[in-house]
Amino acid sequence: MRVPQPTARSARKAASAATRNLPSLAAGEVDVPFVIKGYEEVVARDTRWNEHSHPWHELLWNEHGASTAVVGSDVWCITPTLGLWMPAGQLHSASAVAGTSFRAHFFRYGTTSALPGTPVSVEITPLLRLLLERLGEPGLTDSSRAVTEAMVLDVVRPSPRALLVHLPTSELLRPIVEAVRADPGDQRTLTGWAAALGRSPRTVTRAFQAETGTSFARWVAAVRAQHAVRLLAQGFEVDVVADVVGYRSASAFGAAFRRTTGMTPGMFRAR
Repeated sequence: MRVPQPTARSARKAASAATRNLPSLAAGEVDVPFVIKGYEEVVARDTRWNEHSHPWHELLWNEHGASTAVVGSDVWCITPTLGLWMPAGQLHSASAVAGTSFRAHFFRYGTTSALPGTPVSVEITPLLRLLLERLGEPGLTDSSRAVTEAMVLDVVRPSPRALLVHLPTSELLRPIVEAVRADPGDQRTLTGWAAALGRSPRTVTRAFQAETGTSFARWVAAVRAQHAVRLLAQGFEVDVVADVVGYRSASAFGAAFRRTTGMTPGMFRAR
């Protein structure tokens, strides 16, 4: 099985995709009266956000579905269990498919936390989720809000796990990047690609290591994991997803997925 061919319905859906344009603001450029403020929305159409930046920090995560944020040549996948910390002033773009229920919590610039000044994956633990949801309760007193915000800042931490792909940008590797991202089930090996590009396997290996910090095989596994998460979040069965992203069995896919993400495919599958 491979990615299904476009249907008339999917063509209409693509045609109705929405683009939202937001401004690029420097960190702290706009003063705000909140410490932490939440926002949530279910997008009715496939939606893209232009490259922009906020004057406050932002914690992105989803109640349901998977979305994508792009920072330079880094592509992050955001899910209900893995969020993304976006520092104030950091340029980024984003996209989400129709039906995605996304959440964003804005943190006032200057707020002290254990999170760095660069984008980083954040595990959305049950405790963190409960605390963030409490901040949205109507009638929360000022003192209760202050205590809850302090607890959020205490428990939010960078995660060693990440659904992150570094995209090579050189002319040499561009054909590989375009082909694998278009079809993560592409079975061509590094040796096969080297022959197709008229280069030695050593040259391609060195280029991947220099541009991504990892090997060709691990990079392909990361691209497949991101694509798999998006399909799992839409409710596709694990064996179907395994076939689409190029694995011969669900067990082989599960093992590779755990090596790449530290989690099982079932953790991302919509129920």
